[in-house]
Amino acid sequence: MNQFKNVFLGIEKRDYTRAATCQKCVRAGGKHNDLENVGKTARHHTFFEMLGNFSFGDYFKKDATAWAWELVTQGFKMDPQRIWISIHYSDDEAFQLWNKSVGIPAERIVKLGDKDNFWAMGDTGPCGPCSELYYDQGESFGCGRRECSIECECGRYTEFWNLVFMQYNRNDKGELIPLPKPSIDTGAGLERTSALIQHVPSNFETDLIFPLIEYAASLSGKKWHASESIDVALKVLADHARAATFLISEGITPSNEGRGYVLRRIIRRALRYSRQLDLHEAFLYKLTDKVEELMKDAYPDLTKSKEYVASVTKSEEEKFQSVVENATSELESVFDQAIDQKRSVITGKEAFKLYDTFGLPLDFVQEMANERNFQVDTTGFDEEMEKQRKTARAAWKGDAAFEEQEVYRNLSQTYRTTFTGYNTIREAECEIWQILINYKTAGKISEGETGEIILNKTPFYAESGGQLGDRGVLIGHSGRARVVDTQVPVAGLIVHKVEMEKGSFEAGEFVDAQVDPEFRQSVRKNHTATHLLHAALRQQLGDHVKQSGSLVAPDRLRFDFTHYSGLKADEMRTLELQVNEKVLGNILVNTKITTMQDAVAEGAMALFGEKYGDQVRMVTIGDYSKELCGGTHCGSTGEVGAFLI
Repeated sequence: MNQFKNVFLGIEKRDYTRAATCQKCVRAGGKHNDLENVGKTARHHTFFEMLGNFSFGDYFKKDATAWAWELVTQGFKMDPQRIWISIHYSDDEAFQLWNKSVGIPAERIVKLGDKDNFWAMGDTGPCGPCSELYYDQGESFGCGRRECSIECECGRYTEFWNLVFMQYNRNDKGELIPLPKPSIDTGAGLERTSALIQHVPSNFETDLIFPLIEYAASLSGKKWHASESIDVALKVLADHARAATFLISEGITPSNEGRGYVLRRIIRRALRYSRQLDLHEAFLYKLTDKVEELMKDAYPDLTKSKEYVASVTKSEEEKFQSVVENATSELESVFDQAIDQKRSVITGKEAFKLYDTFGLPLDFVQEMANERNFQVDTTGFDEEMEKQRKTARAAWKGDAAFEEQEVYRNLSQTYRTTFTGYNTIREAECEIWQILINYKTAGKISEGETGEIILNKTPFYAESGGQLGDRGVLIGHSGRARVVDTQVPVAGLIVHKVEMEKGSFEAGEFVDAQVDPEFRQSVRKNHTATHLLHAALRQQLGDHVKQSGSLVAPDRLRFDFTHYSGLKADEMRTLELQVNEKVLGNILVNTKITTMQDAVAEGAMALFGEKYGDQVRMVTIGDYSKELCGGTHCGSTGEVGAFLI
């Protein structure tokens, strides 16, 4: 689980050494993309829940294997004679534990290679050998071949739990460095495990999902198992209703990029399959109510967003329905032309025209083409897309993303910068701990050079939560450096990006750190304004509105929020008036450090995607706004000044 990455590496510490989780997961884009398989197999989903247990330097292989066996055989009541185990071919310790300690016969323990039994979070980072648990569902589920085994993909052997023995950190050279404390990271799919416990042939027939299939069938007038195409459509609708419900309830709205595009693809794919049930009007939104009914006990927040989820889903369905109706004749003419020309490939130009002129996404065209036994030239499509991008691309180039290098991770294990900037913009006698030039440690930085400086303490706020990093100067006896940016590449390590204006600095020297007061004050105004705007949006549009991004700069603010339609001119004027009313009220802005639990109990808002520790900073503006925020703010709203959209 990625949120524990730095804990495994020893960079972060929690006040617990064990954890158990049930994590909501969406797999519909990027490297792990199951979207096109959903509905066509027994076990692929866009939304699923992943059970996990974790040890951070606490228990390891012996206990992890023993407790896993105890849970599945005694807790889940699975037949122990049907459970098979896979291990990494080099992991003799795991073999001995399963064979000797647990008592599984050697013939049911299979040794596999890195592809199957070595798990990693990415190309670099925590990793280790793993051991997977499989359940033999019997010959009726299999391919009938004598050599059928857990490596066969016929479906007889279902992998349902993966125990990862986190032992190493793979660096950017590919070397495996032992972790300071070996740990455990496991994952068991709830849907797969439920299917095995409930003795049903597919995840879709568990009590987690089948009520949705029955509901969709009753609304459409179709019957489960009436035909393969109907079954596929019903499974797609049930799965996609779950994914859409949870994504929208988390504040994600359909868009053309990022998470919003994943949601858009899911809803639009569901709309296409609803047509196979002779449904030609928005339909998926009706199923989101059923999802809430089934899942509200485990996820009470679904009830709060129930109406909003249905509205967003219906709006997106209706938009795409209009697109499809307008583009259907053009799509059919493309297929007819390909048939006339006796070719089996839809060209990249044709696919791009359908996308660019008629609004049909590439994946939609691909699925329609596959049903007609056509292929789509995706390379040609990408080339056409790139041509358009080059034509439309402005000369502007965004700042390069902060380059996270191994050096920062190494430094963070030794140095932890103390931030003093909430109460002051000037800090004397700051020790230069490290100097970096081109991401390499250097003992000295001289006039005319650019580099990075790490201090033991600093008043400079590092870029976070949309707020830009502070600018200013570092002044010492031997030189002066201009701070052009402040970043935090890894937790606890504040890096000052500097241009050496005069003289030189060496590691070990002491400097005065001075934040540019005009820069800080301008940023503070805009940050407090974002909180006022956020509260105004929620009051005007509803509690479903959540911040999904922001830019807090000295000259402006940008606020990204979740809503299913753009704002009208009169709505924006109302927002302006409401925010300015609070500015004129000169309301005190208070901050306090508290626990995450207490902050949430007090009604503080937490932002999606942000990482919070057990201790959090809560910013309160009277009884109008209360958010978790680490940024710098005005002392009262009157300092913000006139607010204009």
